[in-house]
Amino acid sequence: SRAYSLVDSSQVSTFLISILLIVYGSFRSLNMDFENQDKEKDNSSTAGSFNGNSTNNSIQTIDSTQALFLPIGASVSLLVMFFFFDSVQVVFTICTAVLATIAFAFLLLPMCQYLTRPCSPQNKISFGCCGRFTAAELLSFSLSVMLVLIWVLTGHWLLMDALAMGLCVAMIAFVRLPSLKVSCLLLSGLLIYDVFWVFFSAYIFNSNVMVKVATQPADNPLDVLSRKLHLGPNVGRDVPRLSLPGKLVFPSSTGSHFSMLGIGDIVMPGLLLCFVLRYDNYKKQANGDSCGAPGPGNISGRMQKVSYFHCTLIGYFVGLLTATVASRIHRAAQPALLYLVPFTLLPLLTMAYLKGDLRRMWSEPFHSKSSSSRFLEV
Repeated sequence: SRAYSLVDSSQVSTFLISILLIVYGSFRSLNMDFENQDKEKDNSSTAGSFNGNSTNNSIQTIDSTQALFLPIGASVSLLVMFFFFDSVQVVFTICTAVLATIAFAFLLLPMCQYLTRPCSPQNKISFGCCGRFTAAELLSFSLSVMLVLIWVLTGHWLLMDALAMGLCVAMIAFVRLPSLKVSCLLLSGLLIYDVFWVFFSAYIFNSNVMVKVATQPADNPLDVLSRKLHLGPNVGRDVPRLSLPGKLVFPSSTGSHFSMLGIGDIVMPGLLLCFVLRYDNYKKQANGDSCGAPGPGNISGRMQKVSYFHCTLIGYFVGLLTATVASRIHRAAQPALLYLVPFTLLPLLTMAYLKGDLRRMWSEPFHSKSSSSRFLEV
């Protein structure tokens, strides 16, 4: 088919990796809820109800005001990078490397916990004012630092992708959408943001601001340090410029071009997927493992068994495929959220209405009567 001919191996890799990142990040977020509930049970003799928002201080829940102003803040950041990139590129590269190190350590942590469990106790090692860490945490952080250093020295796209994957998983796991209303506000605002900066920015700034910022490489900090300290022409001068890990890139089978997908096109729909996964498990537990209360009209049993998570995940895949085909047909960059937001939100809203959950999901869906039970274990 024509659609198939417009998708090559690089796009297939992008599809699979982005879906895996969303699924993995969503389940990591859910497991963090389990761990926090276990800690609360250990620290308190009275059982409290689950409210869907973890008490962990490291988790950020987006409210309506933040959802409305996030596209504006993103626009300001985009303009700063567009006009003042040469001035802030080194600082931005260093900050990105630090964040990517922490995020990739979080991505590696389950593997390191599995590797260190047979040979090392889970006791934490004190490092004074730096805090206390387990052997698995130290191992994951060490591996992450090593990977970032190799990326700085080589600038290889595969290492950049690995760091971008860590950023995606960490953002999906640590940022929460509390309700469907906030989800709609956030994704609708980001859709307008994406469409404007991809399609209309060239009419105002004589350049596609989004594409230029996303593809512009930054000076390597080692090269800048070498020039500042006058270390000589052969010290730190042969390192490549760095393409920052704000995107996933995969080369085509011919090597003639790269397929690119911004991490915002993974993280923002991923936050919606994380929300519906938490709601699916919350509702399943609250209803005694039933698939939901009957909605208006005659809803078939098969329809009731379809989870919101699977419905939204399929919509994400279809939207990503549509965006890829559109970019190949028009031979130009496309705002992926233009396709991802309708294909994820509209099926979710329709299914929520048919199941009778729309009103509850719209505002504070996780607040309910007291219950001492926890989520269904995944």
